[in-house]
Amino acid sequence: MQSQAPEAVDISQETAATQELYGLNDPKSQKFGKQCLLARRLVERGVRFVQIYSGGAHNDDNWDAHTEMESNHNLHAGETDKPIAGLLKDLKQRGLLDSTIVIFASEFGRTPGSQGADGRDHHIYGFSVWMAGGGIKGGMTHGATDEIGFHAVENRHYVTDIHATILHQLGLDSRQLELPGRKRLDIDHGAPIMEILS
Repeated sequence: MQSQAPEAVDISQETAATQELYGLNDPKSQKFGKQCLLARRLVERGVRFVQIYSGGAHNDDNWDAHTEMESNHNLHAGETDKPIAGLLKDLKQRGLLDSTIVIFASEFGRTPGSQGADGRDHHIYGFSVWMAGGGIKGGMTHGATDEIGFHAVENRHYVTDIHATILHQLGLDSRQLELPGRKRLDIDHGAPIMEILS
């Protein structure tokens, strides 16, 4: 790894057009753009799992907007929007999107009503995850919430269904991943969401 990593992480080798595609020329999107570009470079070198994280560990640098939600989400959406679009476009033009699953998710959503004057609390009853590539149908929505966005009411899924869908696309079944003396992958095994698969 020590002999391979320096070349893999050297994004200065990328063309100016590619760097612009990921938003590296904009201070707002530069940090997340570098992460997305590095992810593409790792994927094309055969790395099988890459995680990118948006937001920091401090209250003023993450998506956890209990106050000032509008400015918080505008900031983070501005940091991530162009780079993630660039990643999808770049993977597609290089022929890598069909064999790469891209998932944009968090562990919960935000309440549809306000918390305090200008924030929103954690919300587990209805929120979104988007996925692209790797045999996931493009250009579709699966599921819906009620009219105020409080509860999922159509094609409801639990997070284990997302896990099962990803494993299915990898050719794996979580029930077969249990090892003696170890915890199984999920206490409640989900089911693949077949409607979103091409």
